[in-house]
This record gives sequence, C-alpha cells and structure tokens, in this order.
Amino acid sequence: MITPNTDSTFIQVKSDNSRTLVWQDGTVAEVIEMTTQLRPAEKPVASASTKRDDDVCKRTGRLDDLLLKAVDETLKRVFREEGTEAVYNFIENKCHLRRGKFAEKTEDLSAGLERLLGSAAPVIEKMILENLYSQCQLEYAEKDGYEFSDYIKELREKAGC
Repeated sequence: MITPNTDSTFIQVKSDNSRTLVWQDGTVAEVIEMTTQLRPAEKPVASASTKRDDDVCKRTGRLDDLLLKAVDETLKRVFREEGTEAVYNFIENKCHLRRGKFAEKTEDLSAGLERLLGSAAPVIEKMILENLYSQCQLEYAEKDGYEFSDYIKELREKAGC
C-alpha cells in the first residue's frame, strides 16, 4: 500500500518488490531509500524519484494547486460551504472525478459542472478562470472558441508546464 504525499515522498509503503512501485493512477516510482525498521513514534518513510524534471513538477503542481484553490473559492462564494460539498459529491459520485484530479482532467470537470448546473456552468467556469488568472497575476480575457480546458492548457504553456 502506498500513501503519497504532495512532495513526492511516501508516508507508508508496503510492497513485495522494494525497487519499483506502481500506484493507482499508474505512476511508477523507483524507490531510492526505504526504512526497514520502525523507530519509536515514527512511520516508515520512502523517497521516490520519478522521471519528470523537478522544476516542471513544481510549476505544474503550483498551477494545479492554484486551480483547485480557485475552484474551491469560487464554488464557496456562489454556493456556500454546503452547496460546494454537494457539487463535489455530485462530480465525484456521478462523474467519477475526485477533487484531486480536477487539474488533470479539466474537460471532465467542465462536463461534470455542465451536467449538474446546465446553462449556469459556463458562468461558474468563467468565475473560476477569473479567480485563477488573478492568482497567477494575469488578466483574464475571453476568447472566441475557447473552452474551459483551453484556458488551462494556455496557462500551462505560459508557465512552461
């Protein structure tokens, strides 16, 4: 069992093969160091190295974090806490998309919002984008033919991610 942390370390690791681990989303990590004995009041810890460049991961992670923050802030502003949880529950249960995967699957997030909110979804998406662009200290401008995911792709390109 693997419990990844956001900084590419693991809180808990169990595996028959101590050199390579694969977790649910299919990502492969090579184990560089793993503790084998528990010290008092400590959990087993392993370091992992992936094939992605660390700088790219940091920039991508930052944009992903900013997107999740923008989604959360916008939904709470519109629907308050209880309504936001209802939106998250709908998207997770009916659209099979966990909150942590929103940044990776922006098309699915957009489809889930549209399925739940209908014609109000583009308004919410625009509010999310305005919030996100503001956090990135950029000016949001609507573009003909652009979908929610197109704006996110463009931001990734600007950030070099």
